[in-house]
Amino acid sequence: MRRSLGLAAYLALARRGGQAGAVPDSPRPGGRVVWAHAVDVGRARALAGLARQLAQHRPDISMVMTVPVDGAGTDLEGRGLRGPAIRQPLPPDTIPAAEVFLNHWRPDLCLWSGGDLRPALLICAAREGVPLCLVDAEEALLERSRWPWLRDLPRAVLAEFTEIHARDEAAARQARRMGADPARVHVTGVLQEEALALPYREDDHETLARLMRTRPVWLAAMVQPDEIETVLGAHREASRAAHRCVLIVVPDDPEQSAGIAERIAAQGWRYITWSEGALPDETTQVILADTSGEMGLWYRLAPICFMGSSLVSGHHGRDPDEPAAHGSAILYGPNVARYLHRYSRYAEAGAARIVRDTDTLAVAVQAQLPPDRAATMAHAAWEVASRGAEVTDRVVEMVLDTLDRRAAAET
Repeated sequence: MRRSLGLAAYLALARRGGQAGAVPDSPRPGGRVVWAHAVDVGRARALAGLARQLAQHRPDISMVMTVPVDGAGTDLEGRGLRGPAIRQPLPPDTIPAAEVFLNHWRPDLCLWSGGDLRPALLICAAREGVPLCLVDAEEALLERSRWPWLRDLPRAVLAEFTEIHARDEAAARQARRMGADPARVHVTGVLQEEALALPYREDDHETLARLMRTRPVWLAAMVQPDEIETVLGAHREASRAAHRCVLIVVPDDPEQSAGIAERIAAQGWRYITWSEGALPDETTQVILADTSGEMGLWYRLAPICFMGSSLVSGHHGRDPDEPAAHGSAILYGPNVARYLHRYSRYAEAGAARIVRDTDTLAVAVQAQLPPDRAATMAHAAWEVASRGAEVTDRVVEMVLDTLDRRAAAET
């Protein structure tokens, strides 16, 4: 432990004035425990995916994930977080709270994501012999870890991390400026949840692909009733440019399918309803995909996907990783707060395009109807998704190596 007057002062205050925090109500699982801290919802999803991969490699590894009690991570369950991690609020940054937390969970490794360091928690963990690894470090979040009145404190805290994975060179420079050992800082890319291919029935795919093999196809997925008029209006414009164009509509809630079918029929479209067993023919213009659990089929059939629940406020958007994992160019509306960080990455890579109304959606669909243009966007989306998988694989390897070294030292 490096001598640091700033650290000594901070820890003295954290011990005298600190609250202990509540004892966790979940028991510690057997085997190895990885404590992972998610500073925001995006990183919580990435860490949940990491927990799934670790469990597949080694069933004896469990993850305890902490989230800020006053930040974006408070509503993780409502935001679709999936995975085996045990979710816990982040304890107060005090010595008593850190001792309660560490004594209960006895972690074998700490993965701290992003930045926004909490000195008392991290130093207490280091003193208990817990290896500390900073992953997906971000410049702005590292900047939060500065204490102008205790200038040597960041250096003392960062000195305890055995590895620092930065998402870009700007974050790496920031870590080095704050005193991190340059030999421990690596630029690895953005840690994100792996985009997984969804299951599908191969016979259905073969049949539909054969029936529509020469026709342009686009998909409107997770559509809300108040978006269907915009979608149908864009399809009408696209059909003027490509009269054999087929639209697949997937309602966000299958129970809303009857109302959406009424609107499709009212506009005079020739359509089929998938749940009724009908198959498209040369005259079919719209397929109403009104069943659950078949998104893998529809993503594979359509090279262009408009992700619904995004044109009107209140629905927060839907996950763009799904179409990206299936080779589909991505269109989306402006109301995607829940997945904004993901859409931004795809848009920056040229893999996604924002639309706002019937006209902009129609223009975007027409622009991507030529197969080579849709393929360019889809390939860019796949590259973004695959880079995230590589970063995750590197973290998994680091975790397993660290735990193996710890186990060897204990024998």
